[in-house]
Amino acid sequence: MDGSSLPLNARHVLTKELIINRINMFVNGIAIVALFYYRATTLGRIIETRETPLVPYLIVVFSEIMFTFMWILYQAYRWRPVKLEVYPERLTGDEKLPPVDVFVCTADPSKEPSLGVMNTVVSALALDYPPDKLAVYLQDDGGSYVTLNAIREAWKLARFWVPFRRKYELKIACPAAYLLSKESAHENFIGSSEFAAEKKMIEKKYAEFQEALEKNSVNASASVSRDHAPAIEVITDENGDSNLKDIPLLVYTAREKRPAHPHHFKGGALNVLLRVSAVITNAPYFLVLDCDMYCNNPSSARGAMCFYLDPKIAPKIAWVQYPQKFHNLSEYDIYGGSLNAIYKSAIGFDGLQGPNLYGCNFVMTRESIYGIGKIEKDVDLNQLKKTFGSSNEFINSLYKSYIPQLPEHRKPSAELQKELQLLASCTYDNGTDWGEEVGYRYFTVVEDAITSLSLHCKGWISVYIDPASPCFLGATTTNLNDMLVQQTRWAFGLMQIGLSRFNPLIYGPLRMSILESLCYAYNFLESLYVFPVYGLAIIPPICLLYGIPLYPKVTDPYFIVFAFIFLSARLKHIQETVAFGDPLRNTVYELRVWMMKSVACYFYAVLNGILDRLGLREANFSLTSKVVDDEQETRFKQGVYDFQVSPALLIPICSLYILNLAAFIIGIARLFQKKDELLAQAVLSFFVVIVNYHLVEGMFLRKDKGRIAPSVTLLSIAVSAIILACGSLLVFY
Repeated sequence: MDGSSLPLNARHVLTKELIINRINMFVNGIAIVALFYYRATTLGRIIETRETPLVPYLIVVFSEIMFTFMWILYQAYRWRPVKLEVYPERLTGDEKLPPVDVFVCTADPSKEPSLGVMNTVVSALALDYPPDKLAVYLQDDGGSYVTLNAIREAWKLARFWVPFRRKYELKIACPAAYLLSKESAHENFIGSSEFAAEKKMIEKKYAEFQEALEKNSVNASASVSRDHAPAIEVITDENGDSNLKDIPLLVYTAREKRPAHPHHFKGGALNVLLRVSAVITNAPYFLVLDCDMYCNNPSSARGAMCFYLDPKIAPKIAWVQYPQKFHNLSEYDIYGGSLNAIYKSAIGFDGLQGPNLYGCNFVMTRESIYGIGKIEKDVDLNQLKKTFGSSNEFINSLYKSYIPQLPEHRKPSAELQKELQLLASCTYDNGTDWGEEVGYRYFTVVEDAITSLSLHCKGWISVYIDPASPCFLGATTTNLNDMLVQQTRWAFGLMQIGLSRFNPLIYGPLRMSILESLCYAYNFLESLYVFPVYGLAIIPPICLLYGIPLYPKVTDPYFIVFAFIFLSARLKHIQETVAFGDPLRNTVYELRVWMMKSVACYFYAVLNGILDRLGLREANFSLTSKVVDDEQETRFKQGVYDFQVSPALLIPICSLYILNLAAFIIGIARLFQKKDELLAQAVLSFFVVIVNYHLVEGMFLRKDKGRIAPSVTLLSIAVSAIILACGSLLVFY
């Protein structure tokens, strides 16, 4: 068969997982129906006889209804799991590859150190793609001179690194990662004295680069501005001695920011990059990276083209999503930093219209984000300005015949600079549809979610690919505080959408498939787990203390129904963990993370979401620090939890744990009296206690710096006593 006729991509339905999933859905569905039949008949008897306090019983029933609702939503992910493969080696010559722009966003060099950010920039410049068809844009939201000086140093390093990586066909695009790895060159160059000499030169240049950034980063926090004019600089050599054709274009952008104008966080930054890049390079595709997510396998752009150059599906694809993988993972994934819980659902999303945007590591088409195709005939200029703003040059970039105005020497003319200043101004989109109906949707910190929902509702599809060699690697959170803060931020943003007109259960069903709507609904409404988790973490243990049964007797046939649903959920989790290739212990780690998120992160997400909906809370965005703490890093690698966490996040977790621990210990006496009736409640509290044993260690057994502070433990005991006192009042109703 001719190489040009071979498929560029392949879709494999995971038949084994599909069969297991659907059998599990069917059997559990029957069990759930039986459970609610039992609850309905028992509730009628309780109302008549008052043999069990009504309010606690209703809370437990409500919790079970909420768990069932979330379970139904999640089954959409399991309906049709698929895995995609790409074959970039089958792509035809470089001359047929379309241009690609790369967008990298950063905000504060004191929290996002320049060395990591610039390694990301240099790795993007070193992608395996024709240099004349690749451009890299760095958006600096802090307008920092530290970042501007750092990108100039990055260019100096790239002059040597990019040709070196291409010449010796290195499989790692990031210079820092390469120099720390055992990888040499392509086998054809192994043993070459020329390669050895050039590698030493690269090591020297990188050491100089690192030293320059260290000197430049002194007092980095003082360099950050929230009130500055726009600045755009195309980075080139001061003396012009580089061969520009060998190195992709590099552009520094700092959009205008003023305290009186909302800047819309990352969504606003990407909108500016879309406009600025349109008049400089105007590539039909763009790759979005986080500043700490460097290019590892340099084939990512070519991998995406395996879909965009496939005429059968290309017209329908809005974006190609790669997973976020991390270089600093420990063998003990105690904080769920691998995000595998998310990617297990991605293979199910891929079997529908495709995954939502994950915030970075995706290649998207301008056509999809603009909402129109390239303009071929005359249209109303006023209408275009109403949609895309007042820049004539930007509007011209929408036409198929448009040729960007950047000269070959890469020095923008005065006229182009003036246009760039306009496009990067903070008032450019005032009074236009930009950011509302086109561009990145402005929606606090989860612009990607609302954007992807809107595109899927317009009939676009997306794809998710996970190559054996990760295309991108970043730094995951290595302590509990950062994980909880990050998850709270994400959950709040998603909850905002769930409480808006974009709620997928309302906005989605008439615009996209029902299953896709359910997937989005689970994603946006996951914080609702807070209600059933609190309900079952409080009411059953309190009733255990008072000897009040809430579940069937052991001798009742319906006891088997409850036991089956509980055990089935645990076994399904184990099966998915093993099938995904994770070690068995990750089931415990993932369960702990889910419980902590449900109690702390989701609580604040729902609370802040409601306050925001009522106009009582202003949206804000906090960066997750990329600065490494050596002690925390050591504990992380040893699989030891670091409990140096904000008390506001830790006290709810510890309080409910102490309540269940006390209920189990004291309730054992009740269990001897009513073993047949209270066993289910005792098992439930014991399950909470044993899964979260790390909390006992942190509160009572550990003496190191990473333990739970005694003050937090005392406050948690007080809060659990208050919960017990308030909950006890419900026993009498």
